[in-house]
Amino acid sequence: MLNNGKGKTDTVAQSIRVEIYNQTYNIRSDGDNDYILRLAEYVDGKMREISSGTLTVDSLKVAILAALHIADEFHQLRNQQQQSDSQLASRSAECAEMLDRVLKYRDSSAPQEVETEQ
Repeated sequence: MLNNGKGKTDTVAQSIRVEIYNQTYNIRSDGDNDYILRLAEYVDGKMREISSGTLTVDSLKVAILAALHIADEFHQLRNQQQQSDSQLASRSAECAEMLDRVLKYRDSSAPQEVETEQ
């Protein structure tokens, strides 16, 4: 069963019909039907894009080429996300260090009060 990545909900699994590359599929999902339709449209579009650029009419080969293309997109986006996460972590650490230095400087330059007994 497919879900939309938003976690499990109490919804009951339902079936939705989608068409991908002139084939109709019944998809059982506990997710959002619009999300499933968008996924099917995306896969269909990739398969049509691949088939228009190749001479093959074998739908299995077109599907595998489309899957490779989608996997490539996924891995490139995942690598970009990891780089962004790494940059964010580095900048966050730099900001934390600067804040620590500012706080230490402020504490060390503040006049110290001395308590005396009376």
